[in-house]
Amino acid sequence: MADIVFRNVTKRYGDTLAVDDASFTVNDNEFFCFFGPPLSGKSTVLRLVLGLETPDAGEILIGGRPVNTVSPAERNVAMVFQNLALFPHMNARDNVRFPLVERRVAEADIEKRVADVAAKLHIGHILHKPPAQLSGGERQRVAIARALVRDPNAYLMDDPISALDARLREETRVELKRIQRELGKTLIYVTHDQEEAMSVADRIAILENGRIRQIGAPAEIYDRPASTYVARLLGSPMMNILKSVRGEGGVEAAEGAIRIADKAAPVDAVEIGLRPEDIKVRPWPDEAMSESGISDGRAGRPARVFEVEPLGGYTVVTLAAGQARLSALLRGQPDIRPDAMVAISCEPGRVHYFGQSGGALAR
Repeated sequence: MADIVFRNVTKRYGDTLAVDDASFTVNDNEFFCFFGPPLSGKSTVLRLVLGLETPDAGEILIGGRPVNTVSPAERNVAMVFQNLALFPHMNARDNVRFPLVERRVAEADIEKRVADVAAKLHIGHILHKPPAQLSGGERQRVAIARALVRDPNAYLMDDPISALDARLREETRVELKRIQRELGKTLIYVTHDQEEAMSVADRIAILENGRIRQIGAPAEIYDRPASTYVARLLGSPMMNILKSVRGEGGVEAAEGAIRIADKAAPVDAVEIGLRPEDIKVRPWPDEAMSESGISDGRAGRPARVFEVEPLGGYTVVTLAAGQARLSALLRGQPDIRPDAMVAISCEPGRVHYFGQSGGALAR
């Protein structure tokens, strides 16, 4: 068992509150991701798990064992640091071998493990090179291999593939997920890349200024964000957040952008959230109609196309609707041009409602 538990853990650096009363459980064999902007506390959480930092308050448990006063070596967790921390005087092979040599593993076993992990990460052809002769992406994969070659209670990875190009990032994250599943080990992964977080994690913890704002499966957080902060953080383009007013028969954006015929909308909602992929865009029935024209509700509200970004399988359309700018995500490459008038709408069941404090409201 290698579940990892934080109970009301707090960590300060002077006046800076890096981790603020954090409580969570990472389950045994889980791929758990911490996601948030820079300085939100992600790396500090890893350093607390590893034992490089001691909490100012609260308790940390690994496999049911309290570890606040346990040294990093005794915790038996493997870490891939953001700065990689490779030994410059060793070649890649010896860097990967190092944790096994330190633990006096049999030479035959060392060679087998190194060969296995090198094959999984496609680094066999560079094992003879020192770090100075490796590219940034190659050094990153060697650092990951050095962590994977061990048999620890858990793996910790701090933004481990940020230096790779787009193709290698995609390949490596798929490999990491597969390897974690095959090894049956707990893996805590830190990233500022939402695509990574959504694609590899069993669950995600969203951090803001050291506080955990939401924990859940990727689809759960995306479909039911707990706040406007979380809603804006996940999704590209990000969710459209608009001030709202309650009107007869539904809700209307205060900027006049869109009307939602939803009589079940919460009475205390002050903002609505619309995912770009949930905004329907249709040709406006009357091109000559002014932008201030009023729709009968069937075609939708009028909007003018501000910008069109074709991205292969989908197209991002920026719309000027009322006093607001909205992003819509459309499939394929529709025949829509800048300055065209269109009608926009959204199904009531796809609308997110938020209260005065920014928290999500139930319909």
